[in-house]
Amino acid sequence: MSDTPYPIDLDSIRGAFPPGIEVPSLLVDFADWLKGRPWGSVGCFSLQGQFSDQAPIFDGSPLRDRFSLFMRLPDGSAVGGWYGAGLDRDNPPIVGLGSEGDHELLAPSLDGLLAKLTSQQFDKAWSDLKPHEEVACQTVELAQWLAGQAAGDKAACDDGAAELPDFRGFVEKWSRDREEYWANHRLMAELGWRLAAHLPKGKDAWDKTHFEVAIVGQQYEARVLSRGPQPFAEAASIESLLRDLREEMRKAQPELGLWFAMRFGLYADGRVMPNFAYDLRPTIDGEPALLAEAKADLARAPRPERWVPKWLEGY
Repeated sequence: MSDTPYPIDLDSIRGAFPPGIEVPSLLVDFADWLKGRPWGSVGCFSLQGQFSDQAPIFDGSPLRDRFSLFMRLPDGSAVGGWYGAGLDRDNPPIVGLGSEGDHELLAPSLDGLLAKLTSQQFDKAWSDLKPHEEVACQTVELAQWLAGQAAGDKAACDDGAAELPDFRGFVEKWSRDREEYWANHRLMAELGWRLAAHLPKGKDAWDKTHFEVAIVGQQYEARVLSRGPQPFAEAASIESLLRDLREEMRKAQPELGLWFAMRFGLYADGRVMPNFAYDLRPTIDGEPALLAEAKADLARAPRPERWVPKWLEGY
């Protein structure tokens, strides 16, 4: 383990920041300092960017411009900046989206997070941000490096911590609101009705039947996940419904473009809870979706440059 360096991907981090906001020089410098050091020496994480779509938050796609997630933990949790209402876009508080539902404001600023890494001030839910016990600790070296950075007055940052909004409350409200939104969405209600033959047989409230859908340009495929993806009788009849949903979502949030894939769960009470993938190149009829069809979608629904998936860049 001690020979494994920290995974660092600055390109993915740059892409994960909201359009118009660049990666802070302190984060770039920290990545440079971390390069080549043993994984776990100042915490167990990788410096890699990701969108809120893939983070542990329900229906995270519409929140892309509210986060700059630049750190991933082994359990799937994500750490990054939060651009909530009234917060400083140049120096946002740093939050954690926990894979087990631990959503927490971790530090009032980026330099505050790095300072906490040096002093190992993380509780059990965020213990991955502490050095690994089997690796030589380098938090003293990090503290010395941080002291030499013109990173602002930490005391002033700490004084402002009490004024920061309730991040956990924000995430919990977002999840409740989005679940209610989809539970009452007319197209989702019709989708649940049309797929009534697939309602789960279990008695528990969390039992659900899983489906996956791919739409890229004129291409379309839908599968039910039952011992692997399987075709199902209603797939053709729900295509127009799913395309209507795709268009409605594009109009509601045009900067996201058009999603290429969707997974959803059908609950026993007929509710449908979706998850959308805007960057995945799905497989359709056993082959990767056609680039020409994806390009047509991109031309019809353009996105900010940094939100164009790598497989479509320069096509």
